[in-house]
Amino acid sequence: MITIHKQLCGNCGLCSGICPALAIILHGWGLEIDKDKCISCGKCVTVCPTGALT
Repeated sequence: MITIHKQLCGNCGLCSGICPALAIILHGWGLEIDKDKCISCGKCVTVCPTGALT
């Protein structure tokens, strides 16, 4: 399962755009991962410029 480090997230949206399962939801206050949709592929981790996802 992917972990969000909210203090590092810049809310840029790159992770949401690359997620093949459409599991990442962007809000004004940050992002949320739908654990039921997430397939743990790691694409969001790779694309995140701040290292907010692990």
